[in-house]
Amino acid sequence: MGRLGWRAAAVAAAGLSVALELLPWLLRWLRAGRARRARREVLFFPSQVTCTEALLQAPGAAPGPAGCQCSLPHCESSLSRLLRALLAARASLELCLFAFSSPQLGRAVQLLHQRGVRVRVVTDCDYMALNGSQIGLLRKAGIQVRHDQDLGYMHHKFAIVDKKVLITGSLNWTTQAIQNNRENVLILEDAAYVRLFLDEFERIWDEFDPAKYTFFPHAHARRGR
Repeated sequence: MGRLGWRAAAVAAAGLSVALELLPWLLRWLRAGRARRARREVLFFPSQVTCTEALLQAPGAAPGPAGCQCSLPHCESSLSRLLRALLAARASLELCLFAFSSPQLGRAVQLLHQRGVRVRVVTDCDYMALNGSQIGLLRKAGIQVRHDQDLGYMHHKFAIVDKKVLITGSLNWTTQAIQNNRENVLILEDAAYVRLFLDEFERIWDEFDPAKYTFFPHAHARRGR
């Protein structure tokens, strides 16, 4: 090997050595960057009443030439941000909800189902039967729903998007809560917390398997909310 060849080899070896020394730092920087980008969002309610039609277009539907012409404000709100967080789902959505009667949130869940997202819903047997509940519409659309057996309220209020993002807080998914109540919702992208809530969902999903229903008499006392 000539002098130039040895010199090139030495330069390459030195470059490789520097690269190996920098690799741990680069990996730490990349991990820190992912941590910085992890979603952390807090929503407070009541939400301003805004138009959400642009978010809830069915697959293949073409919006009007000038967009929605309704008189509602066309701007961001706590509800629209919640809808965006849900509609970001690409593979799966787990819902564990005490009360679910919001038409906008119901349409969003059906829209995800139409897009091929696997949706599973756990809810409370009493509140799913109230007028205005979205649960019957979700079942009619072919979405899997399970409920408790009247042994105490299924009072959870959380959603898990793509097994990566947790949505939880005090908010019942009802128009009353969204438009009138003082409520909070936390949107959190954190693997450890998501895993805890996902484990809880799977535990309840198995417990509420219809094959295990016994339908105890209504004489059993209900716990308070």
